[in-house]
Amino acid sequence: MRLINRHPSAGGSLMLLLLPFIVLVVVYFTSSSLRLAVNPEDKLLPSATQMGNAVKEFAFTEDKRTGEYLLWSDTEASLKRLGIGLVVSASLALVVGIATGTIPLIGAVFSPFIKVVSMIPPLSVLPILFIVFGLDELSKVVLIVVGITPMIIRDLQQRTREIPNELWVKAQTLGATSWTLILRMIVPQLLPRLLIAMRLSLGSAWLFLIAAEAIASTDGLGYRIFLVRRYLAMDVILPYVMWITLLAWLIDEALRRLTRWAFPWYVGGDR
Repeated sequence: MRLINRHPSAGGSLMLLLLPFIVLVVVYFTSSSLRLAVNPEDKLLPSATQMGNAVKEFAFTEDKRTGEYLLWSDTEASLKRLGIGLVVSASLALVVGIATGTIPLIGAVFSPFIKVVSMIPPLSVLPILFIVFGLDELSKVVLIVVGITPMIIRDLQQRTREIPNELWVKAQTLGATSWTLILRMIVPQLLPRLLIAMRLSLGSAWLFLIAAEAIASTDGLGYRIFLVRRYLAMDVILPYVMWITLLAWLIDEALRRLTRWAFPWYVGGDR
């Protein structure tokens, strides 16, 4: 049997899924043990005990200065910014994507502009955003919006162009107006693609959020990571990175399940 036609069994799939994580954990803790055996004060690869103590301190012990549980307060601040940024980006992208993808006159004006804007490295305009919007919450949300909205718009535009021409002709033959075409044909086709585009943009959204929090913030997961780096506190940084990864996976999984539940007919919505 050709290799491309071989598929793992149910049990095999689980083992293959876990294998990279198991290898990573084994390699890390083996390396950590070797380094700590040579130098117990080594901070580069903390042990499980050291990371566990850091998690206990940041997640289950009140901070003496603020009286908060830092991990949870940082998580709340970051998720709030991320959530607002994703919702605003999705709303703008849907409206602009529909307008530029379905109305030729609007597309001719704005599509080249959106293409150029999508090429601008978002982090390069971060100082401009801080100058224009200040150092408060707005600039952090705007960075997320600026960073991911143009790419989502372009994705929705492409999806609009992929709609078979026959559907356009049949709908107009049956008397559908432009507004009817948008509401009854375009929007149902774009909504599942919008959720998938948001999933694909999650990594970038987290990147922009962490960068903004690292530079100008007093709370948030990115702020905490860059605050403790000056002390080489890898026992704090690594759990925070793993926590961010888990949060990103949970959001991605929630969007995947929402796509599967709301649009079961959409091909590719279950990946």
